[in-house]
Amino acid sequence: MIPAAPIPMQPRRWQLAWREAVRDPRELLALLGLEHAAPAISDAAAAQFPLRVPRGFVARMRRGDPHDPLLRQVLPLDDELRPAPGFELDAVGDGAARAGRGVIRKYRGRALLVATGSCAVHCRYCFRRHFPYAEQTAAAAGWDEALAEIRGDRSIEEVILSGGDPLSLATAKLAELTDALAAVPHVRRLRLHTRLPVVLPERVDQDLCAWLAALPWPVAVVIHANHANEFDPAVDAALAALRAAGAALLNQAVLLRGVNDSVEALAQLGARGFAAGVLPYYLHQLDRVAGAAHFEVPDARALALHAALRERLSGFLVPRLVREVAGDASKRPL
Repeated sequence: MIPAAPIPMQPRRWQLAWREAVRDPRELLALLGLEHAAPAISDAAAAQFPLRVPRGFVARMRRGDPHDPLLRQVLPLDDELRPAPGFELDAVGDGAARAGRGVIRKYRGRALLVATGSCAVHCRYCFRRHFPYAEQTAAAAGWDEALAEIRGDRSIEEVILSGGDPLSLATAKLAELTDALAAVPHVRRLRLHTRLPVVLPERVDQDLCAWLAALPWPVAVVIHANHANEFDPAVDAALAALRAAGAALLNQAVLLRGVNDSVEALAQLGARGFAAGVLPYYLHQLDRVAGAAHFEVPDARALALHAALRERLSGFLVPRLVREVAGDASKRPL
């Protein structure tokens, strides 16, 4: 008898959506009826930091609007190539805080793992857009160095998975880490920093939720949405599934010129997130990474916006306005 050929594993729905992401800036503009705006695209900026955006996220952008706040977050522009004083490759001191492959130690009691360099969307203001992921990925070699660092320091009570985006890893790969962490008695909390439930809600599938629900610690999932238009029914369903799996949901946003630098935009973001079961956490002043200066909002303007937001909203809907400063023992309140 001739043995049957093995049946190839079929990609999951989220993996297909990942593969089908828009990578050509001109295709992105064509999808939005903005072909006339093509001269604004910077091929040099796209070569330096390639475009990637899921089609579901594109569908939330306003057709015909070159100033759409979601489009502005992902479209490569010549502004990225203009040198700006004070804007650096490593804006937040990640390099100086490395403690083993893919492990960053900045704050007491916590270890952040750069789990992967992959992400479903490439945000133009990303503070790790220049990060050396090839040499600094915690998942490499079965998480060995990361686990050794955590086991060896009993002060580490919280493990934070970041990236890239940790949910770009297969659930089995994430379980490989958490199975090992479960044997470390001083680990008491797990936190995930992820944009995927917002930009690629298909990632929140049954296997992921089963993994979350079975974890032995309290889990916080910190999503990243900057504008109320990033939410839609698919995102709402993904967030509801994460809550049903036992995760506490928080949102951190970045204050971005031309995206959310108005009281109305920030108020709508807080209210829309809360309607989806997410509490505001941080509103970050822009990390001054090279290529992102055109997104910066001056501190005086940021403080005025935050004060107006406090007057307008209930306290639990107002995020903390902070800046990350290399070497500080915590985020710095403004």
